[in-house]
Amino acid sequence: MSDQIRQLEPQAPWNLFADLNAIPRPSKKEERIAQWVRDFGKKHGLETITDDFGNIIIKKPASPGREKRPVTILQGHLDMVHSKNADVTFDFNEQGIEMYLDGDWVRAKGTTLGADNGLGVAAILAVLASKDIVHPPLEALFTLDEEQGLSGAKYLGRGLLNGKLLLNLDTEEDHVLTIGCAGGIDTLIDWTYKEETTPLNQTAYAVKVSSLQGGHSGMDINSGRGNANKILARVLMSLAPAGLRLSTFDGGNLRNEIPREATAVVLVKNQKRFAKLLQSVNKEIAVEYQTTEPNLKITADEVQNPLRVMRKADQAKFLHAIRAVQNGVYRMSPEIPGLVEASTNLAKITLGDGKLTIGSLQRSSVESSKADVAAAFRAPFDMLGAKVQTGSEYPGWKPNPGSRLVQKMATIYEKKFGHAPVIEACHAGLECGIIGEAYKGLDMVSFGPLIHGAHSPDERASVSSFMKFWGYYLEVLESI
Repeated sequence: MSDQIRQLEPQAPWNLFADLNAIPRPSKKEERIAQWVRDFGKKHGLETITDDFGNIIIKKPASPGREKRPVTILQGHLDMVHSKNADVTFDFNEQGIEMYLDGDWVRAKGTTLGADNGLGVAAILAVLASKDIVHPPLEALFTLDEEQGLSGAKYLGRGLLNGKLLLNLDTEEDHVLTIGCAGGIDTLIDWTYKEETTPLNQTAYAVKVSSLQGGHSGMDINSGRGNANKILARVLMSLAPAGLRLSTFDGGNLRNEIPREATAVVLVKNQKRFAKLLQSVNKEIAVEYQTTEPNLKITADEVQNPLRVMRKADQAKFLHAIRAVQNGVYRMSPEIPGLVEASTNLAKITLGDGKLTIGSLQRSSVESSKADVAAAFRAPFDMLGAKVQTGSEYPGWKPNPGSRLVQKMATIYEKKFGHAPVIEACHAGLECGIIGEAYKGLDMVSFGPLIHGAHSPDERASVSSFMKFWGYYLEVLESI
């Protein structure tokens, strides 16, 4: 199916995107894609530098007559979120992404597409390889491990870049110029609990919440989508009067992905009451989520009895903590209408064999409220007596509406498309804030083509939007 993608216009970046997607590139395992990019730079006779962390910088001289234009950094990240539907068999460490064309959309078969940030990287590579695109002196910066903590940007080598302007190609709406973003912090939970032997004469079920939309835990956090972990905890508490005993709980995937699926193995004493309660809570939740999660499913299938279950007291503590913990939007910005200031995502829960682990991500564009939402998230687990750790903290990117680069790009956009772009900050973690800390005084803008469903198997990229973005991107480079 990738042959279809290679025929799309403009062919140069789409072909490079197909090349990228043929190479597995999960966060923290980017060795193969990094080597491919280094080979690409050398193949085209360009100065290619690798810093101590593994980030790659490829420098290209200016087009004739533009040698005195400002050195411009083009920046994207090489890793991608690896997520798939539960019923899809796919080895992200060994297989390339299976793409196909669906009308105006490029999609993947049951997995994330890698358009975040593969399309941005492909657009940078296409300019590096081109003989006829007009541009200023370029420094192409390809960072590693963006999706799992922005580590590449954090450990970017100093003194390697000379650019004064930075174009980050990692946003997902083609009418938007992004000039600021939220910072983030991970909160990780570890707890040990007591188990006991499975009671006799009870029936085991796998209770599952599935078919949620999921999505990006920053950009989609205010969409009202369901969190499978929160919904499953609610379901289990509703089923408690049937004599429910919990054995395992497994929900969510990545810290920056809204959980789409969660499953718990439980024992039930009263099957008739269990069925009635399940039907009732299913209807109740379906009505609440009929608009944002029309495909939501809550099922219970009989399974083999587990050997051990949680002690009753610990089961109650766990379920109450999950019901109580903060999730979703925490505070809206009082200064910028419609912008989420602070949020939290209960991303992944793994419970079994006497151990509970939880992964989460809190975001905010204000450092004090980032600390506040992280403290609110940890509070139920502090009361539980769990071990709570924070890490992978990174700063936000403070907007500069008076930026000369922003004004220039806005003027070009309005002249080209007949209306002004939206200029805004976003509630996602972009590398600009961290890079701006390392290289002071950078004038930065983030922009990109239309991508929906990032960080989920529903990720898709618009072909017509990429064509729009490509033409605009080349005009911006020519005008600098």
